[in-house]
Amino acid sequence: MLFGARACLSPNANARPEGREPSLVVVHGISLPPGEYGGPWIDDLFLNRLDANAHPYFTDIASLHVSAHVLIRRDGTAVQYVPFHRRAWHSGESVFIGECGCNDFSIGIELEGCDTDTYTAGQYQRLAALCRALQREYPAIRRDRIVGHSDVSPGRKTDPGAFFDWSRLMREMDSQDIS
Repeated sequence: MLFGARACLSPNANARPEGREPSLVVVHGISLPPGEYGGPWIDDLFLNRLDANAHPYFTDIASLHVSAHVLIRRDGTAVQYVPFHRRAWHSGESVFIGECGCNDFSIGIELEGCDTDTYTAGQYQRLAALCRALQREYPAIRRDRIVGHSDVSPGRKTDPGAFFDWSRLMREMDSQDIS
């Protein structure tokens, strides 16, 4: 489990295929309801307890069985839903460099945000630190294998969105010691 993260284990996970280790990080953006931050709704979605009557948007998503490995909130705090060695259900139909089913070999990191808003300094710092730690643990996760949900599900997904600053993430990663 991620040091310093709140553990909130999701049932929406299973074993990776035998012999598969993470070699990809998929960055997502999520806000529930869309454009609103804070609140219990993301936890509730990933724990299969989202009340479909709590907001009109929830009627379409309350029955989904989805998860991510980690959520990074607006203030930079982290919640871990799935241990990294297990498969989280975050990318759905997806392909990366010709290989389908990215959940089998990826780690899904949700950033609390949306396509039409900037992400926070705390989120970039926490994401960079997490990516560096994952690179130490799983050397196959190179810089070119840290991508957005839109990269593995083009035409279907747009997150983390145009306001996500990939150059800033790489600079943050460079400023952190990998040793």
